[in-house]
Amino acid sequence: MLSDTKIRQARPRDRQYKIYDAKGLFIIITPRGGKWWRLNYRFNDKQRTISLGVYPDVSLRLARQRRDEARRQLAEGIDPSLARAPKKRDTFESVAREWHSKHKHTWKPDHAKWIMRCLEKDIFPYIGDAPIDDLTAPMVLKVLRRVESRGVLELTHKLKNWCSNVFQYGVSCGLCERDPAADLRGALPPARSKHYAVFHDPKDIGKLLRDIDRYSGRFVTACALKLLPLLFLRRSELITGEWSEINFDTAEWRVSGERMKMKRLHLVPLSRQAIAVLRDLHKLTSRGRYLFPNVHRADRPIGKSTLLAVLRRIGYGPDAMTLHGFRSMASTVLNERHWHRDAIERQLGHVEGNAVRAAYHHSEYLDERKKMMQAWADYLDELKSGAEVINIGRK
Repeated sequence: MLSDTKIRQARPRDRQYKIYDAKGLFIIITPRGGKWWRLNYRFNDKQRTISLGVYPDVSLRLARQRRDEARRQLAEGIDPSLARAPKKRDTFESVAREWHSKHKHTWKPDHAKWIMRCLEKDIFPYIGDAPIDDLTAPMVLKVLRRVESRGVLELTHKLKNWCSNVFQYGVSCGLCERDPAADLRGALPPARSKHYAVFHDPKDIGKLLRDIDRYSGRFVTACALKLLPLLFLRRSELITGEWSEINFDTAEWRVSGERMKMKRLHLVPLSRQAIAVLRDLHKLTSRGRYLFPNVHRADRPIGKSTLLAVLRRIGYGPDAMTLHGFRSMASTVLNERHWHRDAIERQLGHVEGNAVRAAYHHSEYLDERKKMMQAWADYLDELKSGAEVINIGRK
């Protein structure tokens, strides 16, 4: 008879071997240390074997319960392997695709497609066909190690989290008993933080703004680049802006929640400098939908790479400045000047943890944000003119 102690102490050998319990139940010890439950039985005078799971996720007690259930089925004239057949559809891949289908409306379409491509490339070929309730933490870790070996640690952690979400979905649907990916905490090296190239020195910021002003390319693109440091918007949120969102009377830009990363309405107070750029742009593109229409197709906005290409063209490589760096620059400088931290976070469009409060966060600290955005625009103007020491602290 087996015991938990005997199973735990069983060591791998050069070849796999079996340790028997009773009534056909046994466990296979693999050369790599895996421990797989199996049950031998006879049905219609034929010897058959079925899997009962993997130790320790399936304990000795649970394995015996599954054995006894199989023997009850035999007593009723039912082949346990056929009784288990419907569950074979509940593979990790089938559950993952169902989870993805249920949640893809919460992601942007391109992001949803990317998640599925990553799963199809790095997860499904290795454990996609496995019954989801048979998978263990070591089995999932082995797959993740393949991705880790390519040096893409951030993607490795994302895949781990997506696998965990799939298992949790499976638990809620009764397709598996637990989330083995949750046991992998600490098993992977931490992902390196992504540091965006960004300027903080006033001299560097001033030169960058002067270089932007000197750009002599397409006027629409120049306007977009001038607005980027003034508004704290992400690139995609800026370039897909629509004239219906701009209110010159209230000096506000109400960015549709459909275009925001956090899927919530975002209000941007417009400084006098931002209004001036937008009024110039209005004369040229206001007959169409977009602030920054594509040069080839007016019914589409400029391309995602357009602003980055201009930044590189005026002399700022990836190690010098990135588009995201404008947001980091504003956040760092304003925090150092002791502007209200929550006002800065709201203006950056970061989501509120409380779902009820988050629904209204677009208007929180609005008076403070209006003062801050104007002070920030004035600060940039001073730097552009060559000043180095400027007070933009709260008044």
